[in-house]
Amino acid sequence: QVQVVESGGGSVQAGGSLRLSCEASISTTSGYCMKWFRQAPGKEREGVASLYSRNGNKYYADSVKGRFTISQDNAKNTVYLQMNSLRPEDTGMYYCAADLRNFCWYPSYILTPHAFHYWGQGTQVTVSS
Repeated sequence: QVQVVESGGGSVQAGGSLRLSCEASISTTSGYCMKWFRQAPGKEREGVASLYSRNGNKYYADSVKGRFTISQDNAKNTVYLQMNSLRPEDTGMYYCAADLRNFCWYPSYILTPHAFHYWGQGTQVTVSS
């Protein structure tokens, strides 16, 4: 069983920045795909960014490219999501999800929330205009 715990959400004005953290209960060297999802009220959960822990390969949704950066700290078994130039449409509950399979490179229509076994409790991000 893998546990993941998010932190770092909050409220900011448009153009501001936040950094989310996701700590996993296993070492990054064990190899897992970590993906950040978000869900706005009344909308489906959508993928934002993913990272495969063993090689650090990263993947982003088009809506966040150039603004968000996913990274990892191997010593802390933690994956981060640095969010810059935030927009009101970035508002939502952000979740990190992990799976031990090496499938981070799969296209987004396959790497859906249903593909992931381990989930955090979520952290709220609110961006005001």
